[in-house]
Amino acid sequence: MHQLLADYRAMARIRAVEEALMSLKTGGEVPGSIHLCNGQEAIPVGAVRALEPGDLVTATYRGHGWALARGTDPAALLAECMGKDSPLNGGRAASPYLSDPSVGFLGENSIVGAGLPIAAGAALSQQRLRTGKISLVSIGDGALNQGNVSEGLNLAIVLKLPLVVVVENNVYSEMSPIADMVGIPRLTERAAGFGIPAEQVDGNDPQVVHDAVARAAERARTGGGPTVVEAMTARLVGHYSGDVQHYRPKGEVEAARAVEPLVRARTLLGAAAAAVDDDVRAEVEQAIATARSMPEPAPA
Repeated sequence: MHQLLADYRAMARIRAVEEALMSLKTGGEVPGSIHLCNGQEAIPVGAVRALEPGDLVTATYRGHGWALARGTDPAALLAECMGKDSPLNGGRAASPYLSDPSVGFLGENSIVGAGLPIAAGAALSQQRLRTGKISLVSIGDGALNQGNVSEGLNLAIVLKLPLVVVVENNVYSEMSPIADMVGIPRLTERAAGFGIPAEQVDGNDPQVVHDAVARAAERARTGGGPTVVEAMTARLVGHYSGDVQHYRPKGEVEAARAVEPLVRARTLLGAAAAAVDDDVRAEVEQAIATARSMPEPAPA
């Protein structure tokens, strides 16, 4: 129960930051579009817990949760998304490109699937330098239809790179159902074509995600090469901040809300979860105030 409480705190912090970002976006304080991970928090929380200090993480443009799970300061992340002179990237990366090398977060990428070649390169560097560290990359289900992903997976297995590929399968490739985009029901079957071990897991349970990534990380760390972990989940919000989700069947989002990670954890934790919610709410309110107080980037 202690671990579930810790995982819940991490997931609740991510949710609160994402909700704050949406509020700030609506209020005109966040420029550009943002891609939120509401409903998918268990994946970064569980996966990152299976990593070691010094391991490297790369994410998609829906990567705020990965940065926060890895240890990025919420105030710095909010300030970066607001275009402030943040400690992360000085307001130049904003929501879809932010990075935090200080915690091993190599960053996000707004090009679908582009994180995988970057993460493969990071894995190659760790392998050649014999650091004992690994590289983990998060991609979406739609990314498996990108050529650079296929090239990266092939390179990873040929060179036995210490790489863990987490596919966050929320069953939508942007606005297109994954069932309309591929001819197989389980994306893990694609890994077999490269000779890469793979498993599909419940992406709404942080412990299940942790255990799968821990197995993959051990394989990578001991010379066994890459692994694909397909984590099944659902996003509770639009693909991006302006998406009205007209393409989703009636009742689908409501059904997803009944089994999403935070609801599951609250059912088990009871009053303890409510206390965490109060703590996290105060923490994020302070983070917003800190972010607002940061200066704008110098024009020079």
